[in-house]
Amino acid sequence: MGLFGFGKKHAKQQSAEDQPEVENDEVLAPQDEDADFDPIDDDNQEDSAEYQGRGEDRGPWDVDDEEVVDYDEYLDIGAFYLPYLQGIELRLKANRASGDVLGATISYGSSSLEIEAFAAPKTLGLWDDVREDLLAGNDNASGKPGVFGTEVSLPVEVKGNTVITRIVGVDGPRWMLRGIFSGPAASVGEEKQILDNLFQEIVVERGDEPLAPRDMIPMHAPVTPKQRREQEAAAQDQDAATAKNTQKSGKDKNDKSIPEKPKGPFDSDQNTEVKTTLSRGPMFSEVR
Repeated sequence: MGLFGFGKKHAKQQSAEDQPEVENDEVLAPQDEDADFDPIDDDNQEDSAEYQGRGEDRGPWDVDDEEVVDYDEYLDIGAFYLPYLQGIELRLKANRASGDVLGATISYGSSSLEIEAFAAPKTLGLWDDVREDLLAGNDNASGKPGVFGTEVSLPVEVKGNTVITRIVGVDGPRWMLRGIFSGPAASVGEEKQILDNLFQEIVVERGDEPLAPRDMIPMHAPVTPKQRREQEAAAQDQDAATAKNTQKSGKDKNDKSIPEKPKGPFDSDQNTEVKTTLSRGPMFSEVR
């Protein structure tokens, strides 16, 4: 629960294939009782070798996509915004020693979805290379067409049991979003469809921070829509107070009294005649 104190953009950069050992600290996604969340769509999609239409007809989205979904009521965890789904549980993968947030796992029913966002080159996608590395590094891994293009089916050992995982990746502008599905969501069924749709509705925020390809995009503890609005309101109040103080300071500076300036209406005895230094023109009066 201590994860809720960490600021944005401080996560340790990690590569897609070189993650350190971490300890999972369970965090329930805080729910905003005042928020009006929209449910995830349940549109079926056909499997294919290539994923087409990202940023136009479907996600995962980038914050700067013209057709990006309205994510005002999403949960902000830094690298991306998560849509709300009734019944989900969110766990952040973090290094307890440093506090670095290194990944997020969604649990729904008997399934789970691990989500990570990585920096990618400006001109080339990253998923093809990562997928080939996964296939080359494990003889039991296999590639096949899927909802998000060619995906990887990879069996892993969990407590003595072999569990099939489904690994997908989607390339965006200077980022790649990777999802690792396990449980029923790794094969077929309702939970697969629901978590596929959740993954598709994620909105990624790459940021302007310089990152090498395959570096993890920094994450932070969850910020609810209500908390985000409160922070924005506080920032606006601070900006207004700063502007007011600046205006007042400028006014005070301009209104400084002239030393020995007489107060009240002037009479004839307070007019002093001074010779001008100009070569032409009449004498003029100056008030002292």
